Amino acid sequence: MDRFRIVGPSTLRGTVRASGAKNAALPALAATLLTDEPVLLQRVPRVRDITTLRRLLAHLGQGSSEEAGDRLRFAPEGNASPGDAPYELVKTMRASVLVLGPLLARRGHARVSLPGGCAIGVRPIDQHLAGLEALGARVALDHGYVDVAAPHLTGTRFRFATVTVTGTENLLMAAVLARGTTVLENCAREPEVSDLARLLVAMGARIEGIGSSTLVVEGVAGLHGAEHAVIADRIEAGTYLVGAALTGGDVTVADLAPGDLGALLEALAATGSEVGAEEGGVRVRRSGELLPCDLATAPFPGFPTDLQAQFMALMTQAAGDSTIRETIFENRFQHAAELGRMGAEIRLEGAVAHVRGPRPLSGTTVMATDLRASASLVLAALVAEGVTQVERIYHLDRGYERMEEKLRTLGATVERLGDDEKSPGGSAPGGGGIR
Repeated sequence: MDRFRIVGPSTLRGTVRASGAKNAALPALAATLLTDEPVLLQRVPRVRDITTLRRLLAHLGQGSSEEAGDRLRFAPEGNASPGDAPYELVKTMRASVLVLGPLLARRGHARVSLPGGCAIGVRPIDQHLAGLEALGARVALDHGYVDVAAPHLTGTRFRFATVTVTGTENLLMAAVLARGTTVLENCAREPEVSDLARLLVAMGARIEGIGSSTLVVEGVAGLHGAEHAVIADRIEAGTYLVGAALTGGDVTVADLAPGDLGALLEALAATGSEVGAEEGGVRVRRSGELLPCDLATAPFPGFPTDLQAQFMALMTQAAGDSTIRETIFENRFQHAAELGRMGAEIRLEGAVAHVRGPRPLSGTTVMATDLRASASLVLAALVAEGVTQVERIYHLDRGYERMEEKLRTLGATVERLGDDEKSPGGSAPGGGGIR
């Protein structure tokens, strides 16, 4: 099992290019099931979740081939298999549930194992299923599988009880081939949802209200092939920008739309960091004292839950008390205990984390518990004294493309070690902790 060995402290300086967004690429891959014609996707990140979904799509009869750079071409190969997504292919990634909508719309039936993924909360798919039922599908739960069927889908009006990104994406993909008009209300407004909508329009779908909380879909008889470039990964980019503020560095992330990171950039400015829009990118630098900041996660355009862990690492070095409220997932503070082992002072009260800084961090061996927790531990290691070993970075590989290479480009001392490579860790610091 691979791990990172990081020697700190270090200061991040330089420019890196944002990879394509994992959370935009995954629904785009699922959308290729909606047509028999080839779909060319550009700027697809080479991360484990993409590999997992490609494997599932191949099982469903949708082949893919790599082209130059970060391009993937999708097209049916052989006879399409039944719309059955087994547990063995779904268990490691919650986004596998995104095949429900397109399979149902295209083939009239889907049987998908209840998804797995990071242990950050329950994340039920009840809204997905309620929406599919509203479109006319029969829904059944059977031995850990969701079974949906309908000879055809019919347009409807459906309001999400809670904002859900994958739920919005699933129903959007189902509605584009439904008969008549579908109105989806209280939709997620994340840039990744809008990116999927733009791909569907390029394939021949009729969608109004892209970027808003209400999407109006006029169903069409069929979709055709298309080419589409996936948007930049705002979470990956945000991680490196937080790293700039944390280390007192100067980092530019290129090929990034600043508007997709508005809430993070406002929070970074509140910490005393300098934030500026460069041509085609964003620059963050800090030379003065790091100020504390209170924030709460929220659906877009609010502060992203996927950057909460990284921001907590940042606040361990702020001069004062910070409060972080997690409103999206009920179990997303697992990184706090590992930060505490490095010397951070963090007190948890339900969905609120109280962080007191600045606290000196010391290198030790820490355990990643989920994708974004992994990133927070890597960032903390950049300012820790000595050697930090981050275990279980397979979580990190699910969503970050060549992270160790990009960090080295920015001046960090980080290497990837395999099972047969030994690395001494540091000793646990005294005085810090979590309670």
